[in-house]
Amino acid sequence: MQMQPQPRVGDPVAAVPSPALVIDLDAMERNLARMAAFARDHRLRLRPHAKMHKSAHIAALQVAAGAVGVCVQKLSEAEALAAGGVADIYISNEIVDVAKLARVAALAGRIRLAIAVDSPLGIDRLALALKAAGTSLEVFVEIDVGQGRCGVAATAAGALAHQVVSHGLRFAGLQAYHGKAQHLRSADERAAAIRHAVALVRAAQASITGAGIACPLVTGAGTGSFAFEAASGVYGELQAGSYLFMDRDYADNQPAPGAPVFEHALFVKSQVVSRGASHAVVDAGHKSHAIDSGLPSTWQRELVFANGGDEHGILHPGRDALPALGDTVWLVPGHCDPTVNLHDRYVAVRGGLADGVVEGVWPVDARGCLV
Repeated sequence: MQMQPQPRVGDPVAAVPSPALVIDLDAMERNLARMAAFARDHRLRLRPHAKMHKSAHIAALQVAAGAVGVCVQKLSEAEALAAGGVADIYISNEIVDVAKLARVAALAGRIRLAIAVDSPLGIDRLALALKAAGTSLEVFVEIDVGQGRCGVAATAAGALAHQVVSHGLRFAGLQAYHGKAQHLRSADERAAAIRHAVALVRAAQASITGAGIACPLVTGAGTGSFAFEAASGVYGELQAGSYLFMDRDYADNQPAPGAPVFEHALFVKSQVVSRGASHAVVDAGHKSHAIDSGLPSTWQRELVFANGGDEHGILHPGRDALPALGDTVWLVPGHCDPTVNLHDRYVAVRGGLADGVVEGVWPVDARGCLV
């Protein structure tokens, strides 16, 4: 099988073949530093969600900047990142399959591991798997704070925490993430959603302490809401992930007061391969960028991007004129997480997108890790 040409360290960005997933390292490092400073200034733990970047190399950069570890959503993501040297991982999701829990227990023997639970069955099966393997991990009880997805009612948290400790497992606290709040466009809407989440967290804490159990930590928050969880006085750990790359959908939010400003740092490089009188066509369709959160925007060009199918994007004039045949057009993905999952590697560029140089080519270690 003929492989596509690999970008090489030292190449000018102009030599990177398109479509390609490109990181502006200067922008990414500013984002990294701003979030680390925010968490440090607010005396909060930072555990970024690595389901966003799926990279052991990037996780190491986050830990070096002050993160305590990373989150993932899937067991196979945890295994892939652990194989790449990540030593502290929280699976912020439920697993009830017996075979998968055996793998969880085995992984707990190699790294510091935590997992979320929201059912008696899940706790029972987890305890059996850990006993069989002779390993241990930390267990968070997930409550539903408005997402309407996983998690128990706040008032049921105490009973599950009691079951965790009755099995001899280490109860670590509450998982309280409000996904629906992340893309409410106004800061006031997001603040109101998190106020409601905080009230539910307090009710869950009361349920747990009423069962005679201490609640060491509340973990949650995302890029759209972390400033509100940080101000709540109940959250001790932030799980925001997309701040590092800042996709188009998050950038469409009204900024929260007091939150750092993050820059776009992840791009899909595309090239104009066809030109009509009223449109241009680039070589990056939705096989190179996810469209679940809408279409990409064009970086530093005011153009209108339209869906051209699997392999193409169609550009119409906005305030700017159409690019010429052969021109490079940089796309800002609508949603970074699934966009990353479409690519085998990152091309990390230093010195900007116009004149930068390739500094690194990093594998997307957890690409396709769905189980």
